[in-house]
Amino acid sequence: MTTIIDGNAIADRITADVESCATTLSEAGVKPGLATVLMSDDGASETYVSMKQEACEEIGIEGFHYEIDPDAPATALFERIDDLNTDPSVHGILVQLPLPDHVSKEAVLSRIDPMKDVDGFHPENVGRLVAGNARYKPCTPHGVQKILAAEGIATEGADVVVVGRSDIVGKPMANLLLQYGEGGNATVTVCHSRTADLAAKTRAADILIAAAGVPEMIDGSMLSEGVAVIDVGINRVEADAEKGYELVGDVDFESAKGKASAITPVPGGVGPLTIAMLMYNTAKAASLQSGVDVDLP
Repeated sequence: MTTIIDGNAIADRITADVESCATTLSEAGVKPGLATVLMSDDGASETYVSMKQEACEEIGIEGFHYEIDPDAPATALFERIDDLNTDPSVHGILVQLPLPDHVSKEAVLSRIDPMKDVDGFHPENVGRLVAGNARYKPCTPHGVQKILAAEGIATEGADVVVVGRSDIVGKPMANLLLQYGEGGNATVTVCHSRTADLAAKTRAADILIAAAGVPEMIDGSMLSEGVAVIDVGINRVEADAEKGYELVGDVDFESAKGKASAITPVPGGVGPLTIAMLMYNTAKAASLQSGVDVDLP
């Protein structure tokens, strides 16, 4: 029997722990605050930001949201980040990606105070992660670790194949799995658009993490029996539905389900964990900045 992993249930358990931490902080006079900044008119980005703000409201984190005209100069975004960096009520800053073409992503991520960089994308925080001393683990890779732990899928000694080498998921995911300690100690192969014979690599996996952003690029024929499949992809494809589209992952769910011992669905798999770990990082940021200790799992 293939286990269909319930990401919502795992996220709910983490969120309950974060809510308890937020209460502890608030009782000590420190209400965690998360600022989201949107410089885009992309519908998906607007939805993601709205979901993050709703999560803040539900668990007792103060949410601040700012929108900047996507045609405005980059300085408008930089000035907003500078203001948030010095605002003591804001403990975490998230600038929603992607950004307009005329705005440098690297410049924006470097502008955020690394203590408030709850995405974990500032060069200082990336360096700490690679060195094995992460301040904030990037939300999606950390969420994948939480899924594996919750489902009892051991990484130690496992052959893990990560498909995708993005700065947001693929690279930090590989780094986390390689490191000493719980949730790590894996042998990791990173595949990408230049990988020769991708199917041969994916069939060798005990754990497959698909994060390439290509709809249903991996099917059952590319998997070995009993593999654990974590599908990070969230892709909109045209469909005969009310919205005119449906969401699918990077894995063809139906064919993969026949091979996998466990698999995350899309939606309802990794997505909820990304938001839960953002809340986790915001509570941690408030704790680090205030000196009020909390017990984050």
